[in-house]
Amino acid sequence: MLSPSRHRVRRAAEVPPPHGTWRLAGRVVGRDLSVLVDRRAALANLALALALAGVALLSLCVGSLPLDPRTALSGLLGQSDAMHVFVVQALRLPRLLAGLATGAAFALAGCLMQTLARNRLATPGIVGIDNGATAFAIASVIGVGTSLAPPPMALVGAATATAITFALASDIGTRGYRFIVAGIGVGAVFGALTQLMMARVAIDAANAAYPWTVGSLNTRDAGAVAWLGAGLLLAFVGAAWLSRAMTVLRFSDAVARGLGYRVKACRYLALMIAVGLTGLAVAVAGPVGLVALIGPEIARQLSSPRGVPLTASVLAGALVMTSADLAGRLLLAPIEVPVGIVTAIIGAPFLLWILLRPSSRFVS
Repeated sequence: MLSPSRHRVRRAAEVPPPHGTWRLAGRVVGRDLSVLVDRRAALANLALALALAGVALLSLCVGSLPLDPRTALSGLLGQSDAMHVFVVQALRLPRLLAGLATGAAFALAGCLMQTLARNRLATPGIVGIDNGATAFAIASVIGVGTSLAPPPMALVGAATATAITFALASDIGTRGYRFIVAGIGVGAVFGALTQLMMARVAIDAANAAYPWTVGSLNTRDAGAVAWLGAGLLLAFVGAAWLSRAMTVLRFSDAVARGLGYRVKACRYLALMIAVGLTGLAVAVAGPVGLVALIGPEIARQLSSPRGVPLTASVLAGALVMTSADLAGRLLLAPIEVPVGIVTAIIGAPFLLWILLRPSSRFVS
């Protein structure tokens, strides 16, 4: 005679899965489990992962010393000659890792904030969080009243900008446009403070702080990248834990409360994750804010509308950042164009496209 749990699994297996999904059934740690996987989301994630792997390999191959894929992979594993190992491991790999981590962090933060505000314009760059983190990071670099390193100062700046914007907007969930307008104003103030600090310091200090004003992946601090990687891992786990609640939060607060979700707690936790990711990412690459707009939008176009595309946003953001950095290295070589300028050139028409599309708004 079948046990009740196995009987339920067998009965579930006899029912065809919903349209557009796959059912994965098996036995794990002595328990029978059955999981539904969204077909379109799985294929989108696979396509983005393959594209990201291709761009990453290309990033290791191209440069002033071109390498074929086999030589680049051998250098990555330390099995090539000393020159190739140095070029790949010391010069190109750290830059690639910084691009992957910052792109994923910006896009995940953007996806969370857009879902909270139910508006695709509510990204860290547009609502002023990037500018707040940048202003505090610049202050630490040029030594304006503080000697702390850029990563902790960027976190403080991101949290400060968010707190001011949230206080002015009163509510992030039901007043999305008010949150955006308040964030634009706060971002303008922090942007002006950044320019004031840059204008009143010596030229050498201004040159040292310049990469944080435009966004760059050149010679990034390994410690900051490591902190970002750890924070990204923890943030993704937290966002995945909130994914079901985030799916419901796309609708009205009354619907979420009726289904038993603690709306304010979920909203504040997701906002804290987005702020932390933004601060850490700005500390590494500077304000490359439009990645938070482009990455989640690509993910939504490719993925299923059933849920919040967290994994696809992470992959798409990393793909956009590494592709933009690669383009900046190659387009005007040997002159390097900072990645922030490349994403701005790409993101400006993308932003106009989102504004002009009638279906570009969340349900509110």
